Amino acid sequence: MSFSGCVLIMDNNQERRARLEAILSFMQVEWRSGSRASDLDWLQEQPHSMTVLLGETDFPLKKLLLRHEQHAFITLSKTQEEAPNLLGSLGELTYDELTRLLQQAEQWRPFVITDEQDQQLNTLLIGDSAGMQQVKSLIRQVAGKQANVLLLGESGTGKEVIAQAIHVLSQQSRGPFVPINCGAIPAELLESELFGHEKGAFTGAVAARKGRFELADGGTLFLDEIGDMPLPMQVKLLRVLQERTFERVGGTRPIKANVRIIAATHRDLEQMIAEQLFREDLYYRLNVFPITAPPLRQRKDDLPQLLNELIERHKDTHQVTLSFSAPAVNTLQGYHWPGNVRELSNLVERMMILCPGQRVEPADLPEKYRGDYVPESFDEMDEQAALASVFSNHAETFEHEHTDFFEFEPEEETPAAVNGELHVPDLTSECYNLKEVLASIEMEVIGKALDANDGIVARAAEHLGMRRTTLVEKMKKYGIARD
Repeated sequence: MSFSGCVLIMDNNQERRARLEAILSFMQVEWRSGSRASDLDWLQEQPHSMTVLLGETDFPLKKLLLRHEQHAFITLSKTQEEAPNLLGSLGELTYDELTRLLQQAEQWRPFVITDEQDQQLNTLLIGDSAGMQQVKSLIRQVAGKQANVLLLGESGTGKEVIAQAIHVLSQQSRGPFVPINCGAIPAELLESELFGHEKGAFTGAVAARKGRFELADGGTLFLDEIGDMPLPMQVKLLRVLQERTFERVGGTRPIKANVRIIAATHRDLEQMIAEQLFREDLYYRLNVFPITAPPLRQRKDDLPQLLNELIERHKDTHQVTLSFSAPAVNTLQGYHWPGNVRELSNLVERMMILCPGQRVEPADLPEKYRGDYVPESFDEMDEQAALASVFSNHAETFEHEHTDFFEFEPEEETPAAVNGELHVPDLTSECYNLKEVLASIEMEVIGKALDANDGIVARAAEHLGMRRTTLVEKMKKYGIARD
């Protein structure tokens, strides 16, 4: 036979290895034989794809397949592993079988992600945090494979964007990317949406119509919110995944399902299986290669890049530009983001309406996004308002209702408290700084309010008759901790 490549034999069985060496020499095939770690290092250094005949070794097969994806493997014993670069098993050392597998290896070419595709990946998935780097790494590993992918994660984390990235890097990238939300379509229409229907299949079917499986032929079908799919439909989907064929509603002709399947859900499918709301066999069909999208609260370092991307994305729609100051970004990084990137996108659009063409400062943000933000400076009017709030009628009422609130031992250096009662010092020859006296009184009252409310700022502010944000500002100013 004519075989232009080189074959590496890795087998601890010396007798079998000697037979292979003899057969390959007779076939005039270039070969190298060994079973040491140095042979793997040599294999990794080869610039071109090689064929590896793998027998008994000290190296796990799965790790070898993943580490040396650019080379084609043929095992000398049966295996349950599945990978594009695992071409088959050579159960018997026959000339015909070895010739067939070597010819298959000659035609096999590794899947290589181009620089352009990698750039597309970084354009689609914004962020360099550890969580996003892991997601990108998993995408690079699975994109060239034919395995089904299950995307997990909270709502709004960008699972469809991850699916698009897998499609762009896959061998189906020239085909269409067809998404369908399994939870947004009524159960009685979902089968027709997925598989299509023939003319007259049901009332209103005036013409034949292709389903999403046919529309995605040669490309990728993205099944979003697969956890919301009704159980009867799950059975039909499982059959298609097993047999790779389907029929239109009302039809009898089998149609080949030449598509890559990517599914996504924010639900706990294992819990749904326990509650008999999701089929276990379908779960294992879909969950061949799971990828979990990290929530935004776990990748807050990516928030500045995400803000820039979302501003670029929305500025054409709203015909305005926008920017966020560094303090505003820091404030947003302190928020917990239950709605994830979708909520962040919503906020950017809102700020484009509220602050068109401006730089957004922390004070411009909606109140729930401000957290414990405190301005760096306080003007005199703010201080007067805060002091007035402290010594309001509400505070007097609070003193009567909680007589033990003001019963504390005064510190010697505090002229504001005498014998456990608030006291304004007499004006003698000694000079007093009015601001310092008022500040001492204010600090005492705030501290006691926090103690009485177990350090809960909101409740302490309510008792003192002031806004929570005002109390937080004063606490920051005086260096008062919650405990």
